[in-house]
Amino acid sequence: MLNIAMLSDWHVHSDGYAHEFMSMDDAKVTCVWDEDPERGSKWAKELGVDFEPDLDVLLARKDVDAVSIGTPTAMHPEVMIKAARAGKHIFTEKVMALNVADCDQIAEEINKAGVKFVISFPQRSWGRYIYIKNLIDQGKLGKVTVLRSRDSHDGAVRNWLPDYWYDFKQTGGGAMMDLGAHPMYLSRWMMGKPKRINSMFTYVTGREVDDNAVCTIEYENGATVIAETSLVSGNNPQMFEVYGTKGLVLCRDKEILVKLEGDKEFHTPEIPADDIKPTRKFVEAVLYDRPIDIGLKEARDLTELMEKAYQADREKREIGFDD
Repeated sequence: MLNIAMLSDWHVHSDGYAHEFMSMDDAKVTCVWDEDPERGSKWAKELGVDFEPDLDVLLARKDVDAVSIGTPTAMHPEVMIKAARAGKHIFTEKVMALNVADCDQIAEEINKAGVKFVISFPQRSWGRYIYIKNLIDQGKLGKVTVLRSRDSHDGAVRNWLPDYWYDFKQTGGGAMMDLGAHPMYLSRWMMGKPKRINSMFTYVTGREVDDNAVCTIEYENGATVIAETSLVSGNNPQMFEVYGTKGLVLCRDKEILVKLEGDKEFHTPEIPADDIKPTRKFVEAVLYDRPIDIGLKEARDLTELMEKAYQADREKREIGFDD
């Protein structure tokens, strides 16, 4: 049995993770801590577990083997380092940290403590992206020339996100840092190492952080990635397109059309089943030593993309990944 403490209900996915853990036969949520005691106490009552207002006390509890981190992104380094030093395995919401220097410090403490680390990259478990990744790796699309990914919703227009979602000191960024993480980690997984990046972030609702954002990234394999995200675009399908010298894939939500070399028409392929969710990958990594495919390296890679993306927008220039 893996005993898990939930650290903060700040993130909009925290409660979902708690219920995913609670649905498992070999995992148990034992307690809650939150940087906002009122919110944390309320959440703990809803989950039917203890609320502990002191993080150090919680990390010393014998009924805590692991933590699930949903704090403000800016707090991740402090909380993760404390958890690692206390010998607790770590599951975290994206992004790991706001810069690679913090990622490296966190990783050093995690490796020193010998604990497991998993980051939530849920779309890497989706069958349609596993299928596309395999097409690319098998060379069936030829040399990939363009990958375009768009993930958007209208939370900033309809105001269903919490107000603190737009607080730069807590989040480190807006649409790209949050929802844009999905196009970013998917492209890094499929395309390899990035070479240079340009960004254009806008502020449609006039808030402190970007709510509409586009990055163009050249990868070392020669492909151009267009990563688009928005918190002001309702009724948009999730789009994912890959163009190669021998074929292409067009994905709109769960609908996929493929046309490969020699095909006269587009066809709908058979898509593999989804892989298990990140929460399940975490539990199996800790209890059964399952190999981790969304761990420290993948987390650092995403932060590197984000750090360079925001630098490119801030400085209004192209940023190289060797800069």
